[in-house]
Amino acid sequence: MPERRTVALVTLGCARNEVDSEELAGRLEADGWALVEDAENADVAVVNTCGFVEAAKKDSVDALLEANDLKGHGRTQAVVAVGCMAERYGKELAEALPEADGVLGFDDYADISNRLQTILSGGSVEAHTPRDRRKLLPISPAERQDAGAEVALPGHAPVDLPEGVAPASGPRAPLRRRLGASPVASVKLASGCDRRCSFCAIPSFRGSFISRRPSDVLGETRWLAEQGVKEIMLVSENNTSYGKDLGDIRLLESLLPELAAVDGIERVRVSYLQPAEMRPGLIDVLTSTEKVAPYFDLSFQHSAPGVLRAMRRFGDTDRFLELLDTIRTKAPQAGVRSNFIVGFPGETEADVAELERFLTGARLDAIGVFGYSDEDGTEAATYDDKLDQDVVDERLARVARLAEELTSQRAEERVGERVEVLVEAVDDEEGALGRAAHQAPETDGQIRFADSAPGDGLEIGRMVVAKVVGTEGVDLVAEQCEVVEASGRPHGAGEGTVR
Repeated sequence: MPERRTVALVTLGCARNEVDSEELAGRLEADGWALVEDAENADVAVVNTCGFVEAAKKDSVDALLEANDLKGHGRTQAVVAVGCMAERYGKELAEALPEADGVLGFDDYADISNRLQTILSGGSVEAHTPRDRRKLLPISPAERQDAGAEVALPGHAPVDLPEGVAPASGPRAPLRRRLGASPVASVKLASGCDRRCSFCAIPSFRGSFISRRPSDVLGETRWLAEQGVKEIMLVSENNTSYGKDLGDIRLLESLLPELAAVDGIERVRVSYLQPAEMRPGLIDVLTSTEKVAPYFDLSFQHSAPGVLRAMRRFGDTDRFLELLDTIRTKAPQAGVRSNFIVGFPGETEADVAELERFLTGARLDAIGVFGYSDEDGTEAATYDDKLDQDVVDERLARVARLAEELTSQRAEERVGERVEVLVEAVDDEEGALGRAAHQAPETDGQIRFADSAPGDGLEIGRMVVAKVVGTEGVDLVAEQCEVVEASGRPHGAGEGTVR
């Protein structure tokens, strides 16, 4: 019997890419490939690249070159680029990086096994010529669902429905294979984006916004729960738009309670929310539904009105603070995070001061600050009033220092709170580590349990009630109070109440 072909998936970038990698893994395993964790043990190393900003693109190129270095020194015979950078640049990337044996776009995903086999056998797969994927779907969201069946949508692979099984019954396997054992997993709500932020190129290579069917989201969540997942994080380019192309812009409000009711799921988290699209009903569901984290990943980007208009965005400092006040009135311990761009073309010192005013009043749990840089194909790249790089760097350092100080202060405010913590790791040196409802994986802080020891109930995947007793920067130190039982849990509005 011939030895099975082996493949390793190396994933860079955001949680959406992680879902795409697991779909690719599911397709490859179904076609007989053996999945291995390390590229050096694989016949083919598939690097799922990120193409968002220059730093991410550099990381993707470095990962491809690192995988290429394995060729001739072990099992690795081929290195293949997939993901956003591969989709965005296609032939250009293939020509600039001959070390990659293949550059595959989203349209190649459905036939990924044959593509890799061709490359592994010494053949070549021609890299695609990039196209604006916004033009592949109708302008009207209501007309996209039927057309979407003809467009490659990574992470939208349908849930396998056995013959005769009704869409709403029982867990079913999606075309997905988990690549880790974390008790947390992301689930795609949608792909693409209809917004036209002047600094962002994502819609051009991810396409227009298209939602997944609620039955597929539910089916995938049930399957993940069977795999031992305790928390799901709903991801897309813009979760507040979910359902608009299905004829119901409030579909997320009805879907969240259904997801939270899935047996085995202890927490549902929603990422990436647009402030301008926040609805009172959505805020109510996010702050009052059992097992739904009162967590708000709000894409503010800036707070000075002039800068926001140049970004093709909406809002200002006072409106943003009013939104946060509305949220915290309903859930005082709600978690809030956001990202900001400084040094945008035309930004003045007064604009930076306005941003600092917002940050000081916002009490955010996590803040990402980035210096502006031109992105290929974006409107902002054509603006004339660019700032000198040293000005951008100075403002980035200044706002980042303020952000670090403010998030540390916010962490200190949480000392004394009782929080529900999902245990995600148990380390011999650091003890048990986990996250509360106000902390998302990867991007936010974490909780370390003081004096944790074997046998104290702090097992990976366990939800426990804890009291915050100290801080370590944005991270919290807590003491365990009790283990949360899967059934009969009490519920209150917001973190800080035992739920």
